[in-house]
Amino acid sequence: MNTHRIRRVAKLTGLSKDVIRVWERRYELVKPSRSSNRYREYSDEDVLLLRFVKGQIDLGIPIGTIAAEGRDALVEQMRAATPVSEDKPKPHDRLIDDLMGLLNPLDKVGFERKLNGAVAVIPFEEALDRILLPLQIRIGEMWHEGRLNISVEHFVTKLLQQKLFSVMNQLPTHEKGPRVLIACPSGEIHELGAQAVAYMAASRGCHVHYLGPNLPSAALQIFCRLIKPQLVLLSLTEIPTDEKRQMLLEELTPIADHWPLAIGGNGAQAIAKYLYGTHIELISDLASLHHRIQKLKTEREADF
Repeated sequence: MNTHRIRRVAKLTGLSKDVIRVWERRYELVKPSRSSNRYREYSDEDVLLLRFVKGQIDLGIPIGTIAAEGRDALVEQMRAATPVSEDKPKPHDRLIDDLMGLLNPLDKVGFERKLNGAVAVIPFEEALDRILLPLQIRIGEMWHEGRLNISVEHFVTKLLQQKLFSVMNQLPTHEKGPRVLIACPSGEIHELGAQAVAYMAASRGCHVHYLGPNLPSAALQIFCRLIKPQLVLLSLTEIPTDEKRQMLLEELTPIADHWPLAIGGNGAQAIAKYLYGTHIELISDLASLHHRIQKLKTEREADF
């Protein structure tokens, strides 16, 4: 997870350094850590929360009223409001266009420099939502259309995966959090979406078990028996044929009868109408993913 000194936080949020310090001291809205040289270091979540609170103030709500909600409640409100609607303009489209222009012909140094620079100046989850995942979708579309060599697609995919794994490795392991198993079903080799889901779940306090791509249903069932997950999340990006769809549902239905199971991705959307009558849930977008994780955490807390 990225950390930011107060000067960068001020630039990212539009708040002065004095205001940030006051909100930290008086309302405990943010909880910066201290670096080895004693500088305040704010997390991505701190930056997003400060942006959210500023937006509430811009709507005319007093800071005292907002702060009375408490940090945890505000974080949940922020996360529910964060997902970007598909109908809204995407402010990073031009950046993605520029990145795509550096792939054909391939300018490796220029591509990495531009991507790294864009990701470094915003909270990672925002970068994931607005840059990394849309870039991967654009890459896949160009490859399917025959306008991009598969070797270049592999280069970009591995680079994005490295960024995700690097950030995930910095997250704490929430051993007491709800157990979430994340994977791609048999035949599904595109795992970036599943990795993004793993990051989102882990950053929200879930104990994540990530099993990667192309996981046979029998192996999935065995692992479920081992860890007894509170939720199984599967990423399905490829749109299956009728035969594969029928086989997939036959394999997943017994699992969903024993453990909560949800599927997401373009492939899941394509077979949504066939989920009626099963216990398999559909995760239609990031907003529904956030809602499902929050529901899981609420259920978990109620058990204690």
